[in-house]
Amino acid sequence: MNKRSLVSALRWSCAGLAVLLLSGCNLDVLSPKGDIGMQEKSLILIATGLMLLVVVPVIAMTLIFAWRYRSTNTKATYAPKWSHSTAIEAVVWTIPCIIIAILGTITWRSTHALDPYKPLASQVKPITIQAVSMDWKWVFIYPDYGLASVNELAMPTNVPVHFDITSDSVMNAFFIPQLGSQIYAMAGMKTQLNLIANQPGTFAGLSSNYSGAGFSDMHFTAVATSQQGFQDWINKVKASPLNLDAPTYHALTQPSEKVPVTYYANVKPGLFDSIIGQYMGDMQMNKIGTEPAQASAIPSNNDHAKAAE
Repeated sequence: MNKRSLVSALRWSCAGLAVLLLSGCNLDVLSPKGDIGMQEKSLILIATGLMLLVVVPVIAMTLIFAWRYRSTNTKATYAPKWSHSTAIEAVVWTIPCIIIAILGTITWRSTHALDPYKPLASQVKPITIQAVSMDWKWVFIYPDYGLASVNELAMPTNVPVHFDITSDSVMNAFFIPQLGSQIYAMAGMKTQLNLIANQPGTFAGLSSNYSGAGFSDMHFTAVATSQQGFQDWINKVKASPLNLDAPTYHALTQPSEKVPVTYYANVKPGLFDSIIGQYMGDMQMNKIGTEPAQASAIPSNNDHAKAAE
């Protein structure tokens, strides 16, 4: 085998290996199943395309120049005193400035349009889910139904879902890639997120912020189903013999890994507010099991940002 054939074979082998490795990737962010996720996918593709308008020509010109002005090419123009070109300067500054201006405008608009606190426009009343991150599991409380689950949540399709999110441990991050909008969960604070699933399915949820030894198994399942399917899920949870009272909750807070899906038919009233309030010292209450705090007194991330200003 000559040198050229060997190089060609090596090139095709590398390409085949890359395709094989990438075939195992599941890019959920680029396969959205909800309106927020679709808007975020569009933003990613537009931003990537605009940046490639600079990246691709630069890479191409680097290769072309290296080939044209190689030491063995005696036909290349030799201009040792050349130092400036107004035309080149105009191109290399004008095009990036235009792209940055376009990206800035798109980012400004999308930042406001995709504000996680912004309620989704819909004729249907949203459902509320209170999410609590722990070491290393997720607890989901449905205050309107008085029930809870561990590492699984359900929602009806085409119905907005309002998440109240906090942590009963270190900082974490709540993320359902196919529905969009990662947002942090922090102890003593409540943050919000509004999502919607436009298609039925089972979506992977995860913590996207490292939080210790059990982080890699801190996954949950988000199930989007019909109204009847959602009601069936509610009935299944209601049939559970378990209740999420104060002692049971304290047992859940102990670090544990690979926790199976668990259902609780009843939840102690005001539990979510108590989880936040236990970190507020004299401002609220100190222990879960006391009277629930007033929701209006619990600070959100926005409240802390205003206080910092």
